[in-house]
Amino acid sequence: MITAPEHRSTHESESDERNQSLKVYLNGQIVPREQALVSVYDAGFMLGDGIWEGIRLYNSKWAFVEDHMDRLYESARLVDMDIPLTREQMIAALDQTATANQMTQDVHARLMITRGLKSKPFQDPRLSQRGLTIAIIMEHSKVPEDIYHKGITLHTVPIYRGLPVTQDPKLNSHSKLNCILACIHAQKAGADEALMLDPHGFVNTTNSCNFFIVRKGQVWTSTGDYCMNGVTRQKVIDLCRAYQIPIHVRNFSLMETYGAEEAFLTGTFGAQTPVESIDGRTIGNPGQWPLIEKIRQLYKDLVRAETA
Repeated sequence: MITAPEHRSTHESESDERNQSLKVYLNGQIVPREQALVSVYDAGFMLGDGIWEGIRLYNSKWAFVEDHMDRLYESARLVDMDIPLTREQMIAALDQTATANQMTQDVHARLMITRGLKSKPFQDPRLSQRGLTIAIIMEHSKVPEDIYHKGITLHTVPIYRGLPVTQDPKLNSHSKLNCILACIHAQKAGADEALMLDPHGFVNTTNSCNFFIVRKGQVWTSTGDYCMNGVTRQKVIDLCRAYQIPIHVRNFSLMETYGAEEAFLTGTFGAQTPVESIDGRTIGNPGQWPLIEKIRQLYKDLVRAETA
């Protein structure tokens, strides 16, 4: 009997029954999950016209919250949205939602802002005249330790992260269809997630996370020109520099990736997730990731210091 391959994800979390009775922040109100509804005329639903941030809560404190606020408010300026809340009020909204859900540890928040209700179902942003929609979803969300031992599998897809003159891939927008299509392509090929190249054919990112490899004891990651410049990505780069781990932000090829000793993904939710194989090629020795483990420990220490 042939069994289907086990599929994993960088967003996989342990089951938690408390997530069935969550409370959600919606435009200044805390409402039960089933009542957190937006109109079909909302610009986010209709056109993907919105921005978002993912933030983790540890010890009742938001990890690297100022970095996330920097990115959120810069993204708003880039897409010509005037957020009515100050940074302090936005953080207070996060705290209010966590308190309403009695959350203190291993929590993931998704903060979303759209251009709001439209008067007609068309693209013109001037049709959104009633103010922005602001929503915060929080879940009890702990990454299974098992994924750090097994890693995930990637498949290189023909869908790439494009030039900034089309849609700047550094923008954390709601318009994620290219990444979703990339993920579908990889899953149809039997992998967990997609490895995406940049317009010049260099290795870039995955459909959901930033990508790193280890070659000859050195850590490599892409230039960041064609991918989301993640907060966790930058923390890993900073940690490597601070602890004398050789780090290179550079272009590199798929062939160089296949020859890596280790590979891993970074993201707010999963922190650092090892990669077991790429395009059916085993990367290094599965389960033996000494540099990843060192970086993971340094990152854990950084989070503890940030949320002490």
